[in-house]
Amino acid sequence: MSVNKVILLGYVGKDPEVKYIDVNQAVARLPLATTIRAYKLPNGVEVPEQTEWHNLIFWKGNAQTVEKYVRKGDRIYVEGRIKTNKYEDKRGITRSYTEIEVHQLEMLGRPAKQEDSPV
Repeated sequence: MSVNKVILLGYVGKDPEVKYIDVNQAVARLPLATTIRAYKLPNGVEVPEQTEWHNLIFWKGNAQTVEKYVRKGDRIYVEGRIKTNKYEDKRGITRSYTEIEVHQLEMLGRPAKQEDSPV
């Protein structure tokens, strides 16, 4: 038995890119940022904030939902699976990239704006 399951809660990095490969067959892609806050170890060493970027891909109904309701800065929760793809670049070198194929999406909205915030 094997399991390929990913759970992420983070902030959308840019508006979704949506394409229709058939009349009702949508596919959407967007980057998601997850961040571990900075902290201090017991010995006084400070560990800086660490942000990871994840490439998400949505299909069919989830893609249409993302197209209508999800925007840059929104906070979302997703569950899916890790998928690695390969392609050949212009120089004939095989490259690979990893994305999360999302099966479940929950929209958590935008973070509350603070008065001193530049956003």
